[in-house]
Amino acid sequence: AADLGRLLVVIIGETQVFRCAAFLSLALGQQYSSLGSQPLLCGSIPGLVPKQLRFCRNYIEIMPSVAEGVKLGIQECQHQFRGRRWNCTTIKDNLAIFGPVLDKERKWSTTRESAFVHAIASAGVAFAVTRSCAEGTSTMCGCDSHHKGPPGEGWKWGGCSEDAEFGVLVSREFADARENRPDARSAMNRHNNEAGRTTILDHMHLRCKCHGLSGSCEVKTCWWAQPDFRMLGDYLKDKYDSASEMVVEKHRESRGWVETLRVKYAFFKHPTERDLVYYEGSPNFCEPNPETGSFGTRDRVCNVSSHGIEGCDLLCCGRGHNTRTEKRKEKCHCIFHWCCYVSCQECVRVYDVHTCK
Repeated sequence: AADLGRLLVVIIGETQVFRCAAFLSLALGQQYSSLGSQPLLCGSIPGLVPKQLRFCRNYIEIMPSVAEGVKLGIQECQHQFRGRRWNCTTIKDNLAIFGPVLDKERKWSTTRESAFVHAIASAGVAFAVTRSCAEGTSTMCGCDSHHKGPPGEGWKWGGCSEDAEFGVLVSREFADARENRPDARSAMNRHNNEAGRTTILDHMHLRCKCHGLSGSCEVKTCWWAQPDFRMLGDYLKDKYDSASEMVVEKHRESRGWVETLRVKYAFFKHPTERDLVYYEGSPNFCEPNPETGSFGTRDRVCNVSSHGIEGCDLLCCGRGHNTRTEKRKEKCHCIFHWCCYVSCQECVRVYDVHTCK
């Protein structure tokens, strides 16, 4: 609690500017594998401004978890969009992991794709920091002892409950640091970041282990645990599909002009804090376009038998597809031998592979 208080004292109340490219550059994670000293370690992260450098140097213990969390978010994004025209492809550049789709100076930084990336990356940071705390890798945090309550019938508290609120705090203060402007983009990013983090808190659950002779479950010990991150990705992907389109409104306050968001169509319900929001339409991502961060869909593998977005008709944007054959070596005719091993033969199978023209 004392460490958490110190964290809040340092961060809260400061005006912070944090560029999205810098946040996402942490996903490379390479900075943390070989650099030893704090000044060199933090200074090697591209794009951090002084306040982010101070955060890094003051809380160096949790920075590897922040990096791991962003990487986790990227991997989940690529899984969720593996069959889409925009497949969350990363650029091999330590300044822009997702490319200009998130760069505020370029187009399409306020699309539903950007909304999903902000949500899943922020959730990834909270998830990884929480997991790291439960594993005891940081002296700043540990197990959650504040939300146990009375045990239920047939079980008792045990193990290490994961302190998701601490992970959410770190993600909020770090990922939201640049979103302090009174404009619509900052409002959108703050909202989607929080939607991603809230997903973890909403899906915390009891995980239990049985104790007793011969596997009997006479006594169970239980602890609070985070959900599987794949489940969070599935949930946020559903939120992406049902994201709320907004419009920008300007009004004057004592500090000057402020931009806010309201739902575009009055007959739609206003989005909750758990919904994703955006206010610009997405490009079709059919052709390479540096302004949109699109690599196009040429040479992408498509599913010739599907009529969905991963099918050759839609994924290839009407350009048609090529077909080639591939030979693959696979294990086959496997036999279990008592006791105890499995022997297999090696078979060569021929597959048709369809790629977009």
